[in-house]
Amino acid sequence: MDFLSLLGDHLQTFLMHTGFANFTWGHLLMIVTGLCFIYLAVSKEFEPILLLSIGFGMLIGNIPFKEAGLQIGIYEEGSVLNILYQGVTHGWYPSLIFLGIGAATDFSALISNPKLMLIGAAAQFGIIGAYVLAIFCGFEPTQAGAIGIIGGADGTSAIFLSSKLAPNLVAAVAISAYAYMALIPFIQPVIMRMLTTKQERVIRMKAPRAVSQTEKIMFPIIGLLLTCFLVPPALPLLGMLFFGNLLKESGVTRQLTETVRSTLSGIVTLLMGLTIGAATQANYFLTRSTFTIFLIGIVSFMVATAVGILLVKIFNLFLKKENKLNPLIGNAGVAALPCASRISQSIARKYDPNNHLQMHAIGPNIVGLIGSAVAAGILLGFLV
Repeated sequence: MDFLSLLGDHLQTFLMHTGFANFTWGHLLMIVTGLCFIYLAVSKEFEPILLLSIGFGMLIGNIPFKEAGLQIGIYEEGSVLNILYQGVTHGWYPSLIFLGIGAATDFSALISNPKLMLIGAAAQFGIIGAYVLAIFCGFEPTQAGAIGIIGGADGTSAIFLSSKLAPNLVAAVAISAYAYMALIPFIQPVIMRMLTTKQERVIRMKAPRAVSQTEKIMFPIIGLLLTCFLVPPALPLLGMLFFGNLLKESGVTRQLTETVRSTLSGIVTLLMGLTIGAATQANYFLTRSTFTIFLIGIVSFMVATAVGILLVKIFNLFLKKENKLNPLIGNAGVAALPCASRISQSIARKYDPNNHLQMHAIGPNIVGLIGSAVAAGILLGFLV
């Protein structure tokens, strides 16, 4: 009888620790959201590396369990997931991601046509708008600063800044930023068509001039000194971005460059996406603040896209006919590299199959990325 009683107690304890016993509707909501992310990654190929890892991370993070000191949850000190998540909360992953971006990006379009830098300023309007909206919605200044970077559509900078200013909002800010980056093919084309005419969409831009190897090597060095002397807090991001680009353009570290932009970047992206997804544990993630952040994100992202297009239209008022810019590259002022520039190309080719805009759009796209990192540094310097 004692044996049967002991067995019954153990069985009852086991059942109390199952996911079925600890299930809530919040867990179901987040699991369904994770499945939607996986669907978008596999079926639609929207940012597949990120959405696949974030989506599966959501499944991992929302398996219900009883917190009994087993150290299995991402918010439990000492757990494996918690240790991996420190790459997010301490800003290691964003810096390494920027290193990979630098090693994979050709800055020639920007070097050959510096006026494209002005279009990249569009992302900053989205950041300012998101910051103001967050303050208006009742967030603390530090929290508003972390939320603001969503407006630039730069998930990596958003993670870096929120980990410094509002660690409790990292998951919400990151998911919001990456979700809207993935939804660019749905959101931006509507705004682009709404704000441009058919005549503007078929504008063909001058081919960019050839850029010398010396210019390519000097750009990351000069870029680092100019941006980081102005905004030292952006050094962990921009320092790695420009170093990665120097590795690429120097031509003497080809094997290392390939490792950085493929193997290392891929591993870090997977770990970052998986742990961010796991951080959406329903009892921590499903709050009023999270839903407010998502609403702020979509509004600010649309503002940044619209301002970029309108800036190009304003520039064209002062340019000769042969130098006019196609307003469709204005959407690339956000930092979603290279997805936004691909959208510029895709829309343009629907109206003129021989119009190749991506090589022009990549310029403001790069500036949007750099600008978002600079904005993160400025906000960190102001608010920390």
